[in-house]
Amino acid sequence: MPTVHRIDDPGDPRLEPYRAVRERDLVGRDGLFVAEGRVVLEKAVAAMPAAIASVLVAEHRLDSLAQVLAGLPPETPVYAAGQAAMDAVVGFPIHRGILAVGRKPDRDAAKLIAALPADALVVGLVGIANHDNMGGIFRNAAAFGADAVLLDETCCDPLYRKAIRVSVGAALTVPFARAGDAATLVSALDGAGFETVALSPRGEVDLGDLMCGPRVAALFGAEGPGLPNATLARTRAVRIAMAGGFDSLNVATTSGIVLHHLAAGRARRA
Repeated sequence: MPTVHRIDDPGDPRLEPYRAVRERDLVGRDGLFVAEGRVVLEKAVAAMPAAIASVLVAEHRLDSLAQVLAGLPPETPVYAAGQAAMDAVVGFPIHRGILAVGRKPDRDAAKLIAALPADALVVGLVGIANHDNMGGIFRNAAAFGADAVLLDETCCDPLYRKAIRVSVGAALTVPFARAGDAATLVSALDGAGFETVALSPRGEVDLGDLMCGPRVAALFGAEGPGLPNATLARTRAVRIAMAGGFDSLNVATTSGIVLHHLAAGRARRA
């Protein structure tokens, strides 16, 4: 069990990584991420305990978190503060009373792809700049058993605090890596034998009719512009049938529908 350090002074320098959390969200954390809430902390401890640099909790949450904290390496510092002191440190009333700071993983896209199994489901993201959508896509990726997420260079950070929270911690458990621009991402998938399907209202194949082999990647673009024409030209464009007069869905919703379909096909092959 890690040692618990009681904190009374909000100015304690050991709490510097937790200071002014919202402002730090905007300027970045130099290779660190912040996890918030019990469920997210549980997933972080289960997936990457050695990456957790420290934990800050409200004193009244300590007993209920004992089992979760026991999963951390014994040298990981756990700071416990009164609710008022914790609020003063983070800069707003933090009702969950649970935060952790961790080190972001540094994954190489080529190595991640090379390590995937023969039967693999990959999510590819191009231009996803909204953290709510990013978190929702990662949540769906985890729910439907995606093996990895590849991001192009224009996507936002999956380990932004809000994205982690919306993903319910899935951004910490589903392996991901940046793979350059959209063309480089698709080339990497092609080279590894993946069939890449690209979601677009202009797709020539209806999702309900889509059948894929054991290695498939589903590519999603930002709402509005969608995927680049050059990317659609290199992939199999797929559409989701909708009622007349409506041709688009929120990208996170789209990912859930598509991944459910692909996961069902995977289950039938098993």
